[in-house]
Amino acid sequence: MRRAGGWLLLCVLHGVASMLVWWSGEQQVQLLSWQADSWTLRPWTLWTSTWVHVNTPHLIVNQFVLGILTGLAWLLRPGARAALAWFLSWPLLQLSLVLWPQVGYSVGLTGLLHAGAMIMALQLVLGRIAIRKARRWGLMLVAGLLTKLVLERAWSYPVVWDPASDRSVVQAAHLCGAAWGAALTLLLDFRWRRPPRRN
Repeated sequence: MRRAGGWLLLCVLHGVASMLVWWSGEQQVQLLSWQADSWTLRPWTLWTSTWVHVNTPHLIVNQFVLGILTGLAWLLRPGARAALAWFLSWPLLQLSLVLWPQVGYSVGLTGLLHAGAMIMALQLVLGRIAIRKARRWGLMLVAGLLTKLVLERAWSYPVVWDPASDRSVVQAAHLCGAAWGAALTLLLDFRWRRPPRRN
């Protein structure tokens, strides 16, 4: 439990905060939502916008995926480096959306969930999570994420309309989340790697 404590704490924070924001008033939701043309006046939205969801299907799907990540963390016990990478990805992926002028606003957990999935996958690939065939499982997860991102082509289609959920999907957030998750995982792993012991 202790090893995964940081990750599980973030999962609880995102799950509970998303529900509290869902039950709050429209005025509070607007105050917490990230918007490209005004986020500098409301810098806290780099964090709080993650907890805002535009409709019930949006909230349910993200809470379901968050539950899966929570369950994986309970089983796999990601360490402090993984939790720190996920925490740092949180505002950075939102900030990266300014690179796409087509993105006027972005809300929801989806980008951060992509970051979390990539971090968990790379922890397996790097052998930081001790399970059987960890590298194989990690490579499969990385391949699945990369396939999804390639099919979405967020660099060309940063925002698309999803009629099934009746909302705009900011695919650029998926790409930014996965990219920051990968970059921070590799950076922290390199920074904290211990030199091999000499016999």
